[in-house]
Amino acid sequence: MADKQSPTFNQIMQRLSQDVLQIRSELQSSKRPPSNFLLDKLTFLAKNINRLSKQLAKIEQEQQRLEALRNIGQVVNSSLELNEVLRIVMDTIVRLTRAERGFLMLRNEEGELEIRIARNWEQETVMPSDFAISRTVCNRVISTAQPILTTDAQEDTQFQTRESIIALNLRSILCVPLQVKGKLTGLIYTDNRMEAGAFTESERDLLTSFANQAAVALENARLYESIRRTLAEVTELKNLMDNIFASIASGVITSDITDRITLCNRAASTILSQSTDDLIGHTIDEKIPHLAPHLKSPMYSVRKTEVPIMGLEISSDIPTRGHLDLRCNLSPLKDAQQITQGVVIVLDDMTEMKRLESLHRLFERMVSPAVINQLDPEKTQLGGKRTNITCLFADVRGFTSFSEYLSPEQVVSVLNRYLAAAANAVLEQEGTIDKFIGDAIMAWFNAPIPQHDHTLRAIRAALGIRKSLIQLHKTLPSEFHLSFGVGIHYGEAVLGAIGTKKRIDYTAIGDSINTAKRIQENALPGQILISYQAWEFVKDQVEVKTVEPISAKGKSEPLTVFEVLRVK
Repeated sequence: MADKQSPTFNQIMQRLSQDVLQIRSELQSSKRPPSNFLLDKLTFLAKNINRLSKQLAKIEQEQQRLEALRNIGQVVNSSLELNEVLRIVMDTIVRLTRAERGFLMLRNEEGELEIRIARNWEQETVMPSDFAISRTVCNRVISTAQPILTTDAQEDTQFQTRESIIALNLRSILCVPLQVKGKLTGLIYTDNRMEAGAFTESERDLLTSFANQAAVALENARLYESIRRTLAEVTELKNLMDNIFASIASGVITSDITDRITLCNRAASTILSQSTDDLIGHTIDEKIPHLAPHLKSPMYSVRKTEVPIMGLEISSDIPTRGHLDLRCNLSPLKDAQQITQGVVIVLDDMTEMKRLESLHRLFERMVSPAVINQLDPEKTQLGGKRTNITCLFADVRGFTSFSEYLSPEQVVSVLNRYLAAAANAVLEQEGTIDKFIGDAIMAWFNAPIPQHDHTLRAIRAALGIRKSLIQLHKTLPSEFHLSFGVGIHYGEAVLGAIGTKKRIDYTAIGDSINTAKRIQENALPGQILISYQAWEFVKDQVEVKTVEPISAKGKSEPLTVFEVLRVK
């Protein structure tokens, strides 16, 4: 069986007082009545016991109040979740004051008071439709920062003129301010619409003391919520920045003032062929020693002068990647106070682009730039189209017998110099070089870009070849002096991509090509021969000499040709 709860001091004194009164009564009714002196002493004792009992009751009540405040403080400060703290505070207030309703109001961002939570004696949330409270009482507490207690607002002279109190039938009202460091942050408002005298000064003092604790707890919870919200926003922003940082196509590396890598994105990790974890926390010298000699001096300059360096090109060999071509931009890394804390390095891997540019330059030396510009890899198809062109063949005369006395290296070196002179002369007239055939060059004009004076351009190119040999001979021994024989013809040909999907050649095919070659084969060293068809286009612009018709292989009739002397 459970032990009975120990009686309080007040209960003990009340029982003692009752016992004294009972003894006095029994003495008075006994056969031998006590003396008046004894009765007076018993009466005096009973009064003192009664008075002491009341004092003990007050002390006990104060102890209970202090104990309640201590427990309340623990409960209120048990959470930093604002909504949970609001609920705990409000339910505690209603329980302490035995109020019918309780409202907690806090200042919003505009500084205005708004109801944040409302609860009733059944610990239920009061609906907004039942938010009828005395704004007069609230405004007076706001203006005075002092609590207000009215035991019957209907009879209180200071509120009798207020229609809202009368209309709402408000009776007991207790309202105290919430203050933190002397600043009013809100109100606690409780009322009882049915019972007058529901609140006493004891509840007022208790609620005022509690309000001081509640205000601090609420402020802490609000600050915590604000910090958490800010942290969430910062985290979201950081995640966004991390995603952007990781998605940047260029490599990005940041370093501090000691050249220690502090950040590295995914692209930089790929370019340097090292993981981000391996790079961060280490110096440039430690992790990318092959690039360090190229970066250290620019990084030092950026830190000292705070002037960015743009377009720095670095070529180096990295064991894990091989040859690497980089384009770097370096900028000072500054903090919020604009103090330089390191360097930001943006890396663009130009290795593949450099390789393609090199291939493009090589291709330009093999194929006319005009042809390259006309080619679209997405649209180029096998086949061709008919068009009229002026074709030029130029062949180095006597080169076969000349090369018999030279080493292969010497043969190639000399041939390249002659063919380069011929190619430059053709390109100066915007001709298209089709190919080099041994010691000969084939070119045409009027395609792929139409040229109204294409035949005259071909003749100027031939004269340019002859003139360029004069300059070339000045740089070669006399035994290396050779000449070109040139043949030019105008006619129809088929131009286009010839071959297969794996290997194509942009070239010209047709009888006019063969005719130009046959004319070239009959040209003497240094001689420029043109067909009758070509002469028809330029007869008023060039000076020619008639020569004997030539018998060309595959032709039934001799070809009428002219030797070009000069352009008029």
